Amino acid sequence: MKKIILSVLALLIVSISFAQQKSTDVAVFTTDVVDMGKIPVGIPKTVTFTVKNVGKAPLIIETVTPTCGCTTKEFTQEPIMPGKMGKIVATYDAASVQSFEKQLTVKFAGFSDMRMINIKGEVVTVEEAEKMKKKS
Repeated sequence: MKKIILSVLALLIVSISFAQQKSTDVAVFTTDVVDMGKIPVGIPKTVTFTVKNVGKAPLIIETVTPTCGCTTKEFTQEPIMPGKMGKIVATYDAASVQSFEKQLTVKFAGFSDMRMINIKGEVVTVEEAEKMKKKS
């Protein structure tokens, strides 16, 4: 009985200490906004966000949730060890000509706060994209 009480007490103390810490204390993004520039319509564009674990314990990306179905995501599934980097890969479908700014919400295991990373850019016609290529 004593062991059970001590185990529950230890678990409670660990939970409280994690609850007080924010993910910003251990997870540092190299950037939280990526400007994709001008993208030809119909050609999806992919960018990678890098996050470094500056904490003392393994860091786990629990979920990454885009704000719309026009953006897909992949992310590091295994724990990110202290001092190491993890990745979040976002792909925008570029289905229609328009300017865009989209968010992805990132949740790290053991932390209650959410982090936002953003992609932005402009989807242009194929003709406009060709003109830009010729100027380069």
